[in-house]
Amino acid sequence: MKVLKEREHKTIFRDGDKVVKVFDDTFSKADILNEALNTARVEETGLNIPKLLDITKVDGKTAIVTEYIEGKTMQQLMDENPAKIDEYLEKFVDIQREIHSKTAKHLNKIKDKMHAKISASGYEATLRYDLHTRLDSMKKHNKVLHGDFCPSNVVVTPDGKFYILDWAHATQGNASADAARTYLTFKLAGKDEIAEKYLDLFCKKSDIAKQLVWQWLPIVACSQSTKNIPEEKEMLDKWVNVFDFQ
Repeated sequence: MKVLKEREHKTIFRDGDKVVKVFDDTFSKADILNEALNTARVEETGLNIPKLLDITKVDGKTAIVTEYIEGKTMQQLMDENPAKIDEYLEKFVDIQREIHSKTAKHLNKIKDKMHAKISASGYEATLRYDLHTRLDSMKKHNKVLHGDFCPSNVVVTPDGKFYILDWAHATQGNASADAARTYLTFKLAGKDEIAEKYLDLFCKKSDIAKQLVWQWLPIVACSQSTKNIPEEKEMLDKWVNVFDFQ
């Protein structure tokens, strides 16, 4: 097997026409099975995603096996063709909107996930209370949300098909929450110009007011803070503590 990507607690291998994601012992069995279940449920919506093939053991560790999709990620294409970034962003937003056009009633709810993240964060009780209250006030929706939609999670095949990877964080709920997450991902990567272009495009194509996405930013920033990445702390603290966007 060839290593495709190594992360702190999981390793992703290619084995012929399969991808094997191997998790270490820091992942609970429930979390791994939930990721596999998310993938199966999203697969049933008809979205272009790598099919779930198996859940197995590799050297005593639990692994999820999916199809290998030949191609380049949209992030690679953006890096190789900077003049085409606007064109890629257009397609990127179209794909995200296609995700949001689907429903999968058995996915976990974004509000439940975010309430748990807020409670698990290191922020003081008063701020957590404000975040919980804000979250409760958000409109309920049941759209499929990716949860980590970024250009590195979209693969473009040689014949021009698009596949959406990594459904570990999938939930159902309000599309504005998913857009806020994508926007924050661009900002944390220092891609401010792309972040603003993305948000303009998403709101225009979705006919959603920017203010509705802004309202989710403190919540998704709080959720991100639970990963405890030191270099992100200052920026996330600013987002979490800002409650009124003009």
